[in-house]
Amino acid sequence: MAAKVRRNDTVQIMTGKDKGRRGEVRSVLTKEGRVIVTGANLVKKHRRARSQLEPSQILTVEAPLDASNVRVVCRSCSQAVRVGFRLLEDGRKVRYCKKCNEAID
Repeated sequence: MAAKVRRNDTVQIMTGKDKGRRGEVRSVLTKEGRVIVTGANLVKKHRRARSQLEPSQILTVEAPLDASNVRVVCRSCSQAVRVGFRLLEDGRKVRYCKKCNEAID
């Protein structure tokens, strides 16, 4: 499967508690089919004390979202769009916006 959502893409979250929020993809977990979006799907995580110098903490971290719940935001039409693939004349495979037909890569 080709990667429709890639690292550093701006995406919009389509479902869940952060529906409508936009953010940048920090990392893609390809085997699980999930993405981590900056500033979205924040969860609290407890960290155990390591020593007397490092006490226990409650951290706020970004949890992975399913890749099917985000859509890439097109740079030219600035809408959350579906992504297609197209072969160029020079043999390169690029992603394109299915709304405005512009290349995303």
